[in-house]
Amino acid sequence: MANVSIIPSGDFKTSYGTDTTIFPTVTSRNFAILGVVLLLACPAFMDRYWLSLLIQIGYLGIAALGLNILVGFTGQISIGHSAFFGFGAFASAWLNNRWGVPVFLAIPLAGVVTTGVGLIFGMPAARLKGLYLAIATLAAQYILQDFFARADWFTGGTNGTIAEPLTIFGFAFDTDERYFYVVLVAMVVMYILGTNLMRTRDGRALVAVRDHYLSAEIMGINLTKYRTMSFGISAFYAGIGGALYAHYLQFVSVEGFTIVFSIQFLGMIIIGGLGSIMGTLMGTAFMVLLPELMQATSKLVSGTAIDTALNLKDNIAFLREMSVGLVIILFLVFEPDGLAHRWKQIKAYWKLYPFSH
Repeated sequence: MANVSIIPSGDFKTSYGTDTTIFPTVTSRNFAILGVVLLLACPAFMDRYWLSLLIQIGYLGIAALGLNILVGFTGQISIGHSAFFGFGAFASAWLNNRWGVPVFLAIPLAGVVTTGVGLIFGMPAARLKGLYLAIATLAAQYILQDFFARADWFTGGTNGTIAEPLTIFGFAFDTDERYFYVVLVAMVVMYILGTNLMRTRDGRALVAVRDHYLSAEIMGINLTKYRTMSFGISAFYAGIGGALYAHYLQFVSVEGFTIVFSIQFLGMIIIGGLGSIMGTLMGTAFMVLLPELMQATSKLVSGTAIDTALNLKDNIAFLREMSVGLVIILFLVFEPDGLAHRWKQIKAYWKLYPFSH
């Protein structure tokens, strides 16, 4: 009898472990490793300006991932994320300045302290949904903003506070070239933790609460517990991101953590893709680089009729803010699943090319 060769006709998963693996293929894993290696080499050939943008993408991406766990994976709305980001920044500086905690320990401790604050606001908010939950998180935003302005002992009040640079064994990470590696390591660790969380029983429970909370409750999932937990996890990520932000700028001011900043965080996860780990980073990079694109466009059309009509030189700041809102609307209308979904479609197209249709 002739040997019969079996040709695979699809990509099938035969176990839960293979279905929830971080990297679905060896190629995707190798590309991820290659991406990290290339990032490690960035300080060698990038100037400080572009390094600063990558650092921004790093600490904002960590905070945005926390918001995506809350909004994208659990289905809870929050429009007060920048307040928790700010609390983490002030907490890390306070722990270092007031209690002498080394910065490399103050950063994770700031995440823990911010988690506690997130749980305080999360417990009552966990029993709300829809518009009522949005109003509750808006209240958290303004309560914390007022606290920042009045708590001189914690934030320095309207004068702000100094945040010392990160130092390990006498080696100070006080330049963009050095601090880039700190943010890169923190981002990789936090994204791996977030990815693994979604593969656990608790992570699947969060998704179940989002997809159909009544069915989840019938299955024995404690809705209050997991909704509150998601607020705590979100606050932890925001606190870590805020602490990294503080020790990068080495100064924290109360004016930086407004409702507009919270809307920008929402824009990051909407553009990247709700419920997508990879999409969070893509959306963050898009939002950070969008002003640079606007600046380059204004230079390109400088002196033309468009420049004269819009008066770009005087209105560029306003146009930047307007472009953020416009991009969010366009993504909601034409690509509601975000950049992550579009990237998956591109990969699927080339994987089946020339037979894709």
